[in-house]
Amino acid sequence: MKIDQILAGFIPGGRGQDGLRLAVLLARQTGARLTVGHVHVPAWPTPGPGRIDAEWRTYVAEQAAHTLEQARNAMADVRDVPVEYVSAAHRGSGRGLVQLAGRIGADVVVVGSAPGGGRGRIRIGSTADQLLHTSPVPVALAPRGYGEERPPGIERLTVAYRRDPASDEAVRQAFALAARTGASLRLITIVLSGGRPAKVEEEMLGRLRERVAADLEEISRRHGDVQVEVNVLEGRNVATALSRIDCEDSILICASSETGPLRRVFLGDTSLKIIRSAPCPVMMLPRNPPKKSGSAGKHEKP
Repeated sequence: MKIDQILAGFIPGGRGQDGLRLAVLLARQTGARLTVGHVHVPAWPTPGPGRIDAEWRTYVAEQAAHTLEQARNAMADVRDVPVEYVSAAHRGSGRGLVQLAGRIGADVVVVGSAPGGGRGRIRIGSTADQLLHTSPVPVALAPRGYGEERPPGIERLTVAYRRDPASDEAVRQAFALAARTGASLRLITIVLSGGRPAKVEEEMLGRLRERVAADLEEISRRHGDVQVEVNVLEGRNVATALSRIDCEDSILICASSETGPLRRVFLGDTSLKIIRSAPCPVMMLPRNPPKKSGSAGKHEKP
């Protein structure tokens, strides 16, 4: 995974701080440049009467400048990461961030949780929803309160694995990011209990553990020497399953649904539940086109 340029979407308040903190950690560990971006409402498309249009434009510009000044103040203690501050106009904040990411060549977009969610959890608001259905680059979401916790770094990458081409690509990218950041790597598979008899359930879990371990061993041989941990998480729902692992100082990486468009992040039902239940930041990867035959991704399909 190449992360040379990070875009952090900023708005005043706690969620802006949460996104900034995650973006700084990613930039610090990857050596990436960081751009803090604010998307503001556009000026009226048609001139207004008298001086109203000019006054509105001035007001919007002043508010955008004030917001970026708040971002600078929030980043006053960050001296080891190169940071730029930009603003852009768009009617949709998420779509505006997508356009801004394309303009600056961002490799990942980082935002905080929407208001109203529980502490330590991610709530998807309109900005994140637009990003998670349109972004051509990974989208990282910081849980509520992440900026206050100030974790020292991302020590572990956790990949939600479901044994399909999209997840294989997510593991490949996670290996590359782990090698670059020095983080360890963990592969998890979530198994939801369906009320089957205990013996049948245990037999299914046993086969799944063996299959996941074999898959990871093959991937490990292809992608280098990185410390790897494998966990099969069982529960009646995604939240219960995820509660069985320690996610402190970790970021959870998920692949997009295979039913979504190519080169876009696209949420499936399970991915949405993982985002809402994860007690740590989550990074959603876009769905990439299949590799050409003979490449490392030859088993992928659209």
